[in-house]
Amino acid sequence: MAHITIEPATADRFDDAQHALSGGGDGRSCQCQWWMMTNAEWQKTSLEQRQQLLRDEVDAGPPPALIAYVDGEAAGWVRIGPRTKQVRLGRTRNFTGASEEAWDDASVWAVSCFVVRREHRNQGLNARLLDAAIMYARESGARVIEAYPLDPDAGRKIPSNELFHGVVSTFQEAGFREVARPKPHLAIMSLDLAG
Repeated sequence: MAHITIEPATADRFDDAQHALSGGGDGRSCQCQWWMMTNAEWQKTSLEQRQQLLRDEVDAGPPPALIAYVDGEAAGWVRIGPRTKQVRLGRTRNFTGASEEAWDDASVWAVSCFVVRREHRNQGLNARLLDAAIMYARESGARVIEAYPLDPDAGRKIPSNELFHGVVSTFQEAGFREVARPKPHLAIMSLDLAG
């Protein structure tokens, strides 16, 4: 059985973050910056610039994500942090019109991105990453975690490169409740950490 550990994405783990992000999907080109800037800003940045933005973010701290290791190899990534810092979330109508939380509330955190390397998929890493993200957010003083997962059971084929949102069932199993369904395949889910 594989040995799995999950650690914060700190400056000394930047190369591990790059390995985790480069194993399939859009992680390598995105550098987990999609939610961190407006669309206009995104269109103006190159891969190298996004990589530098991620490096700056990791170097400055606190860690913006967690990295999953399978037998010592960086295998997965989850972004977890204050929703107010993930500016595109607050500019996405599907989310802003349906959230129960005020958009300027820094105690509301968001889980917005998962990446798992191809060779480590179908091992439950998203669930492990989500459990660790919940613990990290709680220890960091978050009041609520919000997420925007997709529902593959809603009758629409979802391209694999859109699954970075996570899937509804993973969040349900972690105790999140559905707050809204802006589209049949898109949910807003919330977990109250105060209880």
